[in-house]
Amino acid sequence: MSFLEIKNSSNNTKAIISLNEGGRLQELQFDGISVIKDQVSQKYKDTFASSVLFPFANRIKHGHYSFNDKEYQFKCNENGTKNAIHGLIHNKKFEIIEQELNANSVAVTLLYAEKEKSKGFPFLYNICIKYTLEENKIRISVKVDNTDKLLFPFTLGWHPYFVSTDLYNSFLHFNSVQKIQFDSNLITDKIIEFEEETPYQIKNNQLDDCYVLKNNSIEFSTPLYRVLLDTDTKENYLQLYTPQNRQVIAIEPMTGISDSFNNKKGLQILQPNEGYEVKWNLTFSKTASVNE
Repeated sequence: MSFLEIKNSSNNTKAIISLNEGGRLQELQFDGISVIKDQVSQKYKDTFASSVLFPFANRIKHGHYSFNDKEYQFKCNENGTKNAIHGLIHNKKFEIIEQELNANSVAVTLLYAEKEKSKGFPFLYNICIKYTLEENKIRISVKVDNTDKLLFPFTLGWHPYFVSTDLYNSFLHFNSVQKIQFDSNLITDKIIEFEEETPYQIKNNQLDDCYVLKNNSIEFSTPLYRVLLDTDTKENYLQLYTPQNRQVIAIEPMTGISDSFNNKKGLQILQPNEGYEVKWNLTFSKTASVNE
């Protein structure tokens, strides 16, 4: 494997990036506290931990969709179902194309250039991922460029797992009054109205839920730290997932929902020679009990 580490001068704030696994953020630490970290007992191919999701986030029912009067078929790669999941770049090899070192930050830009058209997505594209690390923040910019002669559909997402020393007593705060209702295979059935008080205490709840966000920010607080995740996109969806018996939670910002290639919710169309960029910012602070 090929890894890249970026860090501050005191070595207590750092990020580890896996170039051969879709340029994912494998580990993130602020002020000596782990915020994102791989689980030793779980394999990346089963978790997609911290992967950037393109050309679709979440799932496509049976891997099948139609676009511009043509039928397409993705490989169905979700265990135990006949669905395609989490796109095509999670296992691609990215290369470093730019590095920046400033007084208060360090940044790297990674590139994957698709040169071969796949059966399920016969289009060419470039993806640049830029990570900018500061003392208490990491900025992630993902830019997709259509290098093909044809337009194509897409959504984007990010799949980070956040660690907690006590997930039961960890909290989520986000603004939503609509929730996605799934079928038994986690494919979108419909959007429903709901009421939920926040901050939402996770407790022993097993989550695999998706929400339509009214704004672009999500807060997650644990006994050790608090992070604010915000984005700059107009349409924002939030997928939450808690694996059984793990002190981690997947907090996934997405521009579209499950089966978006068919239900069109959040689906974007990218014209030839055009680009689309999304930015996710993660800001860290210690909780009051840690600061005292």
